Amino acid sequence: MKITAIETLRLGEFPNLCWVLIRTDEGITGLGETFMGAAAVEAYVHETAAPKLLGTDPRAIERHARVLDSYYLGWRGAGVEVRGNSALDIALWDIFARSVNLPLADAMGGRSRDRVRVYNTCAGYKYVRDARAQAVANWHVGETDGPYEDLDGFLHQADDLAHSLLEHGITAMKIWPFDIAAERTLGRDISPAELRAALEPFEKIRNAVGDRMDIMVEFHSLWDLPMARRLARELAPFKTYWHEDPFRLDAPADLAHYAEVCETRICASETLNGVTAFRDALATGHLGVAMLDLSWCGGVTEAKRIAALADAWKVPVAPHDCTGPVVWTASCHFALHARNTLIQESVRAFYKGWYRELVTELPQVVDGTVGVPEGPGLGLTLLPGLEERADSIRRVSTLE
Repeated sequence: MKITAIETLRLGEFPNLCWVLIRTDEGITGLGETFMGAAAVEAYVHETAAPKLLGTDPRAIERHARVLDSYYLGWRGAGVEVRGNSALDIALWDIFARSVNLPLADAMGGRSRDRVRVYNTCAGYKYVRDARAQAVANWHVGETDGPYEDLDGFLHQADDLAHSLLEHGITAMKIWPFDIAAERTLGRDISPAELRAALEPFEKIRNAVGDRMDIMVEFHSLWDLPMARRLARELAPFKTYWHEDPFRLDAPADLAHYAEVCETRICASETLNGVTAFRDALATGHLGVAMLDLSWCGGVTEAKRIAALADAWKVPVAPHDCTGPVVWTASCHFALHARNTLIQESVRAFYKGWYRELVTELPQVVDGTVGVPEGPGLGLTLLPGLEERADSIRRVSTLE
């Protein structure tokens, strides 16, 4: 089997998503995806990665991972090269699993479970759908596209939102009410009024449903260390499930200072690239949950290595996804495979909303747990005709 073409597809309506399709001479096509800087990822895939992959056997996944990662200049975070490599790796694994006629979760080495608990990241339908980064400017608060505008919900009716999630069997939710103050002050301060407003959702949830709902706190790496420590103290009475990315993890030793005042697990970090970055964070002894994103860490291949390393430190993994349907599906396959998976991220407004506009199948969330499509590979493809849309941008590299 040989790779004969590598194709990228972008849509103007979803400007941060980039899909990668790897085509072979045996008619098997693999699908990958990544998020953010889609045009830059497209350029990297065709100008740098495609010449290294075309004409090779797509099943030599470990070799391809090594070749694509062998650059003179390195990087620590999930830059364009890493995001491109991640999408390609997901597509290569999709091909491999299809070639042996197994779902990806089984082709990776088998499942450690059939379903896994999910938590709901309380985003709305339009969150992350424009070209800006995930910031207050693109929260689209007040705009309603359906019944699950969960971002507006956690800001204003967190008690009703908690009840709604419990009715669907979902017993964990992630919210980020501190971001407004962090963006205003560059993470250096919060006013008394802002603090009261940010703590109000936690009060409403606890008063409404008690401890039946686990609450994850997302800080988006926006705070400096002194303010992050103060916020950890303020949150202590609410018995939160984890604190996620309170500050940029460019100096993992900072985790020790935060852990001094944080009474729950520290979760980090979807922004880390590769096993080496996670090694440094785990070595501090203060990482409570290793969160990885398959489209930002190096794909399935690197995610397996990170999970194995975290397991050696007796730390669970929690696959991140608040991006697109292909990565979410790949993450669910990975979550069923990795034996130290704790929980899988999901976004109700996405899998009940716009994900359905893009792919043929999706993992099904039932009673607070998720499984995977049972077809070969990822178990899904892009919907026919996406490349014919007026806002589509398609680019192909071939052997010819």
